[in-house]
Amino acid sequence: MRPLALSAIVLALYLGAVATVHAAPTAEAPGARSPGAPVSSSNAYEVGASVIIVAPVAEDLTAVGGTIVEAAEVAGDALLVGGSVAVRAAVRGDLRLLAGHATIEQPIAGDLAALALRLNVEAPVTGSVLVGALRAVLTGGAAGPVVMYGNAITLGGDFAGDVRVVAGDRLTLLPGTKINGSLTYQAPVPATIPQSATVAGGVSYTAASYLPGAGVSKTLALVSIGIFLFARVLASLILAGLLAGLFPRFAEAVIDEVYGRRMRHFLLTALLGFAAAVATPILILLLALTFIGLGLAILLAIVYALLILLALVYAGILTGGAFARRFFYRDHVRWSDGVLGTLALSLVALVPVIGVLIVLVLASLAAGALLQIAFRFAFLHTDETEPLV
Repeated sequence: MRPLALSAIVLALYLGAVATVHAAPTAEAPGARSPGAPVSSSNAYEVGASVIIVAPVAEDLTAVGGTIVEAAEVAGDALLVGGSVAVRAAVRGDLRLLAGHATIEQPIAGDLAALALRLNVEAPVTGSVLVGALRAVLTGGAAGPVVMYGNAITLGGDFAGDVRVVAGDRLTLLPGTKINGSLTYQAPVPATIPQSATVAGGVSYTAASYLPGAGVSKTLALVSIGIFLFARVLASLILAGLLAGLFPRFAEAVIDEVYGRRMRHFLLTALLGFAAAVATPILILLLALTFIGLGLAILLAIVYALLILLALVYAGILTGGAFARRFFYRDHVRWSDGVLGTLALSLVALVPVIGVLIVLVLASLAAGALLQIAFRFAFLHTDETEPLV
């Protein structure tokens, strides 16, 4: 393992060194290359965590890295992909970049195409400009047509052609901006255009709000509620099926506790579950008021939340188990009983008032049955089977 780890470290250091400092490419004189030797290329391809170009590139440059600094002139086109990109030397061809944050400080002789979160172009662009950025600042002007998409866009300098902007927030023109073509922009509010800025081809503004209207908002709200209810019901079905399928004897014990005794026991079980659901939050609040009882209050709150969750789940299992006993004369519980019972209970809950009351009664029954089973398990011996209520 040690030789392998040492080799990996040496390789990483070598790649890091190659990605950080680059020598200028050399061109061989005709006939100087020996037969069979590979043909040298003046294009540069660089990959690394930090890529710094410090020597001129004779033709095209392609660089991919976390941080890219182009500090030497590129005679051809440049393709830069990185988290942070800085262009500090001229590019004689086209520039294509994809970055989180990009700054262009020197002229671009060709076209500029950029996609970034934040873009700052301080130098002129001889060709056309196509930009997509959340925040874009173009203060060097451009000789070709300009198309920009973004949230907040700022323009400055001299623009020889038409300028088209789609802004999600606002468009701002700096003082002294000159647009010899037309300015066509779309934004929620009119652009800030100072008196010193000139637009020879006229300004065309389209008001566009990217916020949904009342009808769309209502539709989205209804769809969101529907998705939430569907996800909740689906999760309940899965949980009920798992508990009924994995622990069938416990589910049968809960059903026996509710349906296997007299009506008086039935009512007292529901009352016990309802009282526990109402009184426990009050007890938790009283315990939380004292420093000594705070820890107990937190523990009791966790147990209470678990009880409510299990009561809602076992309410569906109770419904499915009762249906199986009444119509199929089957005492043992299957996972399908939990799923069907929970589905039926979910449909009943959609009925106003009555459905909620039915769910409340069944959940109280389930909570009371769970409390009695837990009490007998914790405090009574195996031969003591007296119910709690």
